[in-house]
Amino acid sequence: MEKTKKYNQDKLYDVIVIGGGPAGLTAALYLARAKYRVLVLEKEQFGGQITITHEVVNYPGIAKTSGKELTETMRRQADAFGAEFLLARAEGLDLAGDVKMVRTNKGDFYCLGILLATGAHPRTVGFTGEEEHKGQGVAYCATCDGEFFTDKEIFVVGGGFAAAEESVFLTKFAKHVTILIREEDFTCAAAVADSARNHEKITVITDTVVEEVAGEGGLDYIRYKNIKTDAVTEYRAKNGETFGVFVFVGYAPESELVENLVERDEQGYIITDAQQKTNVTGVYAAGDVCIKPLRQVVTATGDGALAATELEKYVAALQRKTGIAATAPVAKRQEAPESQAPLSHAPEGGQLFSSDMKSQLQAVFAKMQQNAILKLYLDDRAVSRELESFINAFASLSDKLSVQVLDRHASSDTAPCVKICLADGSETGLSFHGVPGGHEFTSFVLGIYNAVGPGQVIDDDLKRAIQSITKPTDIKVLVSLSCTMCPDAVVAAQHIAAQNPNITAGVYVLQHFDELRARHNVMSVPCIVINDRQISFGKKNIEQMLALINQ
Repeated sequence: MEKTKKYNQDKLYDVIVIGGGPAGLTAALYLARAKYRVLVLEKEQFGGQITITHEVVNYPGIAKTSGKELTETMRRQADAFGAEFLLARAEGLDLAGDVKMVRTNKGDFYCLGILLATGAHPRTVGFTGEEEHKGQGVAYCATCDGEFFTDKEIFVVGGGFAAAEESVFLTKFAKHVTILIREEDFTCAAAVADSARNHEKITVITDTVVEEVAGEGGLDYIRYKNIKTDAVTEYRAKNGETFGVFVFVGYAPESELVENLVERDEQGYIITDAQQKTNVTGVYAAGDVCIKPLRQVVTATGDGALAATELEKYVAALQRKTGIAATAPVAKRQEAPESQAPLSHAPEGGQLFSSDMKSQLQAVFAKMQQNAILKLYLDDRAVSRELESFINAFASLSDKLSVQVLDRHASSDTAPCVKICLADGSETGLSFHGVPGGHEFTSFVLGIYNAVGPGQVIDDDLKRAIQSITKPTDIKVLVSLSCTMCPDAVVAAQHIAAQNPNITAGVYVLQHFDELRARHNVMSVPCIVINDRQISFGKKNIEQMLALINQ
């Protein structure tokens, strides 16, 4: 069997970790430190689900942090020991034989051992109106969408850790929060539950299920039932007001990749032994994709560490048996933009860009094939002054970037705006409306990189599909800078526009464009608007964005 697997030594790893959350990052740290060559594949963003948690206070040894900060520290630790990272989607596995193959949208990779750390995604409930009102009243991420319900009533569905913690967070925005719990009480730790139960802006109703939500231009009606008494409660907002419904009812495992390959339980969770080993030799699993009684960052890191140490033993034995070995990892590399972990945009020592960020940006700028002009369209708001200052500071980092102010009195419908243009002044079709900070800084940099070349690698079939679109198409991606799901949609839209002159992609930070938000009744991000008519919510990759365009 091994003779049929032809591979380039550069694409051979000791271990490939599929999933860049706490479990995967911990495993990468342990394996790289033990001098094994390890690749971490992540389809969305490094850090996993915990990155949407604004406050982490129960991770031992760290008094208080955010999910994003915690996992970025993990990533940097693994990187320092030589772990490699690639933003790519695993699409198939060949688990036969000693050398295994992982097929991705960015090529095939080979390894001796595999760690499945793909995590889980939020579950839906299935009440009437849930699917219809996703993004327009029904939400699943308090950090991303809480601000859209400022001074409104909010109903939270669920009774676990997420429901209790996020309900408290939502009180920062909501007029009042009502938690609807199916069980007799919260199912999480008492300390977490008490924070919600004792909050002056929160009401807790137990033994209750939601049956229906409805409304025009937002939710104004909800019906829920007590499962013990069958008593039905109907709430209808008054005076044209609307409310939000946030669903936190647990997660479903991201295990479709190994369907019919690795043993799973009836819910799709991967079955492992006490050493995190699956029923397939050389394949291990860790974190929320596994059967486990507690899904927390601390248990995910424990899983990752245990799986990594077991993989160390497995790989060492296999190397002795076969003589096959991957190239040893190197201690700190300059990575291509497409494999880079997200940049941050936090001031350091009074500087807009930290020294570490500057070095990462220089690696991107060095690869750019053409110069770029960043054209500014501004109005008289403070955010326009902020954008101008930001873009001037950003462009000063490279002689391949220059800035032109085209209009200081542009319409507030589009300003503040920066358009990415080529050296001859021609437009690429990419624009950013607002200040590209927060989670959108990396996508802004990638937009420039994709527009001026060489750009992130995409396969030939996908490129042909993009270039086959002949009808003029305008894509607006409406975002919040705090949303971790928005960058995927932004990068996909910009990459498509960079490949096809018939397509434009504009990114709008919604807090600065109230009229646009009201026009499309946006209560969740990312919101994708095609030709000002067709609306879709949620993160999208290139294939999904193309499907929207071609509808």
